Parts: sequence; C-alpha cells; structure tokens
Amino acid sequence: MREAEMSYLKDPRVLFAAERTLLAWNRTCSSLMAFGFVIERFGLFLQITSGESLKTFQRHFSFSVGMAFVMFASFLAIYSIFQHLKILHSLNLEEIPAGYNRYIGVLSNAALGILGLVLTVYLFRGFI
Repeated sequence: MREAEMSYLKDPRVLFAAERTLLAWNRTCSSLMAFGFVIERFGLFLQITSGESLKTFQRHFSFSVGMAFVMFASFLAIYSIFQHLKILHSLNLEEIPAGYNRYIGVLSNAALGILGLVLTVYLFRGFI
C-alpha cells in the first residue's frame, strides 16, 4: 500500500472540502443512528400495544435490526475519523489557514461514535 502523498496545491479549499466530507459522514451517521433507534423502539411500541399477540421473534427482530443500525453508524463515525486524519496528514502548512482548528470535526465524529456506543449499551441493558 502506498504512503499518503503530500498535496502540492497550496489551496485551503482542499482542507475545507475534506472537512465537508467528514461532516457529511457525521450527518449520515446521525441519521442511521436515529433510524436504528426508531426501529428498535417501534418493536417495543408494538409489544406494548398488542399485548400477548406479538410474537417474541418480532420483538427480537426489531431489536436486532435497530441495534445493527446504531452499531453500524457508530463504526462509520469512528472510521471516518481515520479517513479524515489521512487527508489532514497529507496537507501542506500553506493549505491550512493560520489559527484554524482542524480537529473540531474529528471531535464531533468521535463524540457521535462514543454516544452511539453508549446508546447501544443502554438499549442492550433495557432489552435483557
């Protein structure tokens, strides 16, 4: 595998494009996580409203699919950090505006990934 090559464009728009991509991953992960939570809770809602007529399989299926979405979103949020850091390390100093915080997007995705893992633990504890 080839090492990351240095960029020679000397244009700060490269950094901003990489940051927009990271934040797009953040939005995607937030949406997937919310969708998974809704799926998981909808199974609980069906169980409460239908009483005994809801099969255990249906509740377990809803829980499993919802949790898969939440865990997948957490993985993507954390993985996108590593992808973004590769890009950051390939940039020249001329491409980074003076005093600009390059890591706020990274912190945002890290927080989202950690919160997704916390949500996973919370939902598992409530299910068992």
